[in-house]
Amino acid sequence: MDNIIVAENIVRSFSVPGTVPGSREEFLALKGISLQVPSRSLAILRGRSGSGKTTLMNILSALDQPTKGKVWFQGQEITAMSENARDKLRRKSVGFIFQSVSLIPLMNAYENVEFALRMAGVKQGRRERAEECLKLVGLGNRMQHMPQEMSGGEQQRVAIARAVAHRPDIIFADEPTGELDSATAMSVMGLFRELVEKEGVTIVMTTHDMGLIGAGDRVFELRDGMLVDAEQG
Repeated sequence: MDNIIVAENIVRSFSVPGTVPGSREEFLALKGISLQVPSRSLAILRGRSGSGKTTLMNILSALDQPTKGKVWFQGQEITAMSENARDKLRRKSVGFIFQSVSLIPLMNAYENVEFALRMAGVKQGRRERAEECLKLVGLGNRMQHMPQEMSGGEQQRVAIARAVAHRPDIIFADEPTGELDSATAMSVMGLFRELVEKEGVTIVMTTHDMGLIGAGDRVFELRDGMLVDAEQG
């Protein structure tokens, strides 16, 4: 199986206030992480709050640059790209899902997904694709509902439909089940597995919920900015 992402010796440091007033110190959020994410898989970055998993995901998704190290996406070294090239890559090939779904409150479910297609520059077939994605996430009969008329789980499903609509090669999901109850969270994980199989997309998600780990094809455990374990599901 080909690897869609290869990361080599990723280090990320931040300047933080020091113990002496007016001084600055270096905080190492990531301490030399190397990993590979296979194409068409569900990969999980797990770890406690502060372990570095969101910082790592931001670097893998080209939202942030490492202090040291390299990342390749589909064979291209994204850490060597200009910010403009990285922005184009994100628009074309990457989808994002966050813990806070951030749906546009004045748009119904269909309009939220269709708007995302317009923002991605899709010219043709937006209506058909928006409807297809909402049906895929089990909301074929809720397309005209406003976000405030939907449950938290339904809103997250709209966010998933929105993320996958422009047919990205990879989706990054940061704690996508963090605000959901256990049953709804497992339902979302089942949907992720279905998207991997039906859409051929790769999904990289972060979680601290041990109950979700079994759904992953690859599980990477982070602790204090280091990769301490990598398991194949």
